[in-house]
Amino acid sequence: METDTGPNLVILARTFDLLDWLLPKAERFPRIYRHTLTARIMNNALDFHEQLVRAATLEKRSRRTSLLAADRALAGLRIYLRLIHRWRWLSDGQYAHVTAMTGELGRLLGGWLRSERNAR
Repeated sequence: METDTGPNLVILARTFDLLDWLLPKAERFPRIYRHTLTARIMNNALDFHEQLVRAATLEKRSRRTSLLAADRALAGLRIYLRLIHRWRWLSDGQYAHVTAMTGELGRLLGGWLRSERNAR
């Protein structure tokens, strides 16, 4: 088994930062949505992280599937974040912050996907 070092560890650290920021915010979302929308938001964020960890520990030829699953989870998370901002569960400043975080994660993931494609 081959593991990644360097730039791919950056995405794991930034994902941890996102989770560390988002989990406490989700606790304050309306209770009525705790088992629906809030759960979906957290599932997407946690799935994103888990797929990255999986990709980092898989052999090079098996990573693409996990990276694409991470990409889908990040896309879903972005949609939910946009919705909760529209509903005013996040302030404009909080939304700008989390959008910057997910934007950086998207760029890092895109770079990792490109490096996997170029390695073939």
